[in-house]
Formats: sequence, C-alpha cells, structure tokens
Amino acid sequence: MPLTLKEMLDAANAAVERIDGDKAQELVAQGALLLDIRDAPELEKAGRAIGAHHIPRGMLEFRADPASPYHDPEMRPDRPVVLHCASGGRAALAGKLLKDMGYREVYNLGGLKDWTGDKIEGMDPGM
Repeated sequence: MPLTLKEMLDAANAAVERIDGDKAQELVAQGALLLDIRDAPELEKAGRAIGAHHIPRGMLEFRADPASPYHDPEMRPDRPVVLHCASGGRAALAGKLLKDMGYREVYNLGGLKDWTGDKIEGMDPGM
C-alpha cells in the first residue's frame, strides 16, 4: 500500500527530535550545522538566519552523501545538523532522510520564524 504524506510526516516526526530556537542556538554554538532547506525564491523573499548553510531540499541527498560528486563538505555524518524550512514539514522529512543516510544527530527546528538567534539577513522589506 502506498504511503501517505501524513504517514511519512508521522514517521519523520517520530524519528527526528523537534527543538526550539534556544536549543538550536546552543547546538549551533557547539558546532552544529544550521541547515536551511528552503528553495532559493523563499530565501530571497524571507531572508535567512545569519550563518545558516543553504541546501535546497531537492538536492539534499546529493549534497549529503560523501560518495556523491555533488557532496557538500559542510555535510558530515558525525556533525550535528539542525534543519529548518518554512514551517517544519520539509525539515522533518529531510531529517529522517539524513538519519536514514547515517547522520547520527539531526534536529528539526521547524521554520525560519523559530530561529531565535541572530537577525535575519536579506529579508524583503516589503514583508
């Protein structure tokens, strides 16, 4: 039987710990990668957390796999990763994917609005 989105989100939320902005700040201060997986137009419109690394959700598997020719050196299975998207759904699914790929410490911050740290850079003033 095919999986539904709800089933996939339930499994992802069960596998990936949801954290608040304060915990995310603490983890990033200790060396975790703050990973923004939104699409480029979303970043252009809403800005991004200062210091966040960007990999669009559609490229995550290619950037996360050390054997891929598209591997991003910031992505290491031994480095904690704090994911966020716009509201948390894609971050949960991406977090489960990273865990399935062998990443040990993966967290879901939720959305950009949940980041309580540094200012957001590049925010559209019309928002």
